[in-house]
Amino acid sequence: MIVVTLPYPISANRYWRTRVIKPKAGPAIVSTYVSTEAKAYKQEVGWLLRAAGVREPLQGRVSIAYTLYPHRPQDWQTRQRKLGDAWQDTVQCIDLDNAQKVLLDALKGIAFEDDVWVRRITAERAEPDGEARIVVTIARLAVEQPQAALALEA
Repeated sequence: MIVVTLPYPISANRYWRTRVIKPKAGPAIVSTYVSTEAKAYKQEVGWLLRAAGVREPLQGRVSIAYTLYPHRPQDWQTRQRKLGDAWQDTVQCIDLDNAQKVLLDALKGIAFEDDVWVRRITAERAEPDGEARIVVTIARLAVEQPQAALALEA
C-alpha cells in the first residue's frame, strides 16, 4: 500500500492546451497537447513518490482513495461566524473529477502501471485546514473470480 501527500493538483481545465497551425497551403491543423503545468505536476509527483520509497509501479489491479484539501483562506473564521458549517462551501476548490484525471495521469507509470488497472476510486473533499494538498492511498486489489464455480460446472 502507498500513502502519500501530494501538492494540490492543477485543474483538468488547465491540463490540456490546444493550438491551431495554419500552413501556407491546405487546411488548418488543430494540435492538442499536455500543458507545461501538467508536465511539471507529474514530475513533482514522481519525485515525491520516489522520496516516499516507491521504486516501481504496483502490478495489476489497484484501488485509489484520495482526499482533496482546498487551501484555507485567511478569512475562514469570519466566514465560519457568518455561515456556520456552510463556510466551507464558499472556499474555492477544483471539482473532484477534475482533480482525478490529473492525479491518475501523474501517478501512471510511477505508482501503478496504467490507469486501466484502476478498479476502484474513492474521492472526498475535506474541510480546508491549512495548505492545499491531496492525500492519496493506493492499494493492490486481489483478483476476484466470482464466476469460478461456473467453470467447474461445465
